[in-house]
Amino acid sequence: MSRHPEKLAQTAPHLAGDSAVTLHAADVRHGDFPQGHFSHVIHAATDANARLNKEEPTVMFDTIVEGTRRALEFSIASSAARFLFVSSGAVYGTQPPQLTHLPESFSGGPDPLAPASAYAEGKRAAELLCALLATPCLETTVARCFAFVGPYMRLYAHFAIGNFIGDRLRGGPIQVHGDGSPFRSYLYASDLAVWLWTILFKGQCRRAYNVGSEDAVNIAALANQVALATAWQKVDVRIALSPAAGAPVHRYVPLTSRARSELALHAEVPLEEAIRRTYLWFAEHQSSGQLAAPRGTHA
Repeated sequence: MSRHPEKLAQTAPHLAGDSAVTLHAADVRHGDFPQGHFSHVIHAATDANARLNKEEPTVMFDTIVEGTRRALEFSIASSAARFLFVSSGAVYGTQPPQLTHLPESFSGGPDPLAPASAYAEGKRAAELLCALLATPCLETTVARCFAFVGPYMRLYAHFAIGNFIGDRLRGGPIQVHGDGSPFRSYLYASDLAVWLWTILFKGQCRRAYNVGSEDAVNIAALANQVALATAWQKVDVRIALSPAAGAPVHRYVPLTSRARSELALHAEVPLEEAIRRTYLWFAEHQSSGQLAAPRGTHA
C-alpha cells in the first residue's frame, strides 16, 4: 500500500514487477485498504523527513497517528495474526550525554510543547495505539529503529552517512558541516531486514525492540571511515567547526540486549564493510544514470 506505487516501479523495478508483490495505491490516513484476509501486517508508512517535520508538523503527526490507527483497524478486520509497527529511537527524546546506549526501559521523552517533536510524539502515540488495539487474535510488536546504511538510502537528505557517501561519489571532499562530535551507530540494510522480519514473527506482543548497531562512532570519525572504505582514490575530509570545550556530546545509540537475548539477533556486517557495499551499489547505479542529481548536503 502506497500513495505513489509508481515510484517503486522506478526505483526498484525488480520488486514492483515481482509476481509475489501486488501494489495498492492509497493514502494510509484516509484511503481505502485492500479487501480480503492478510496474515501479517508491517506498518512503516511514515517518511522520516526533516523538512516535513519542520514545515508541516501537523501533517507529520497525523500521518503517524491516524495512519497507525487505521492500519491496526484494517489488521483486525482482515484477521491478521501479527502486526509490526516500525517506530523510532526518537521516542526516547534527547539521549543524556552520560548514557552511552539507550535501553528500551529508558523513561525519557521528547519535549511535548516543541513543534519539532511532532515526529517523535507521533511515534509515541502510535506505539500506545499498538498496545491499546492488540487483541488475543492480533499480536502487535514494535521496532524502534535508529540509524542505517545501505542501498536505496537517501544520499542528500539529513543523514550524515548518506551525505558523506554522496560527497565521495562526487569525488570529494567529504564535508562535515558541524564539529563532528555527535555519536551515531549504523546497521546495514540486510541486518535491518533480518531484524524486522524476526520481530514481526517472533517478537513478544505489546513489546518494543531497539533496532540498530551498538558500535558508536562520532561523525568526524565516520567521515574518515567513509574516506578509508574507498581508499583506492584519495579524498579529503573537511570539518567546519571545532568542538566547544566542555560542551556535552550528543549521542543517538541504542542498547540492543533485548533483541539479542530474546530473539538471538546480532549485527553481521561491520561498519567498514557496510560503507563499502553501499558506496559500490550507488557507484554502479550512478554510472547507469539511475541516481538523482544532488540537492545539497545537511550532515
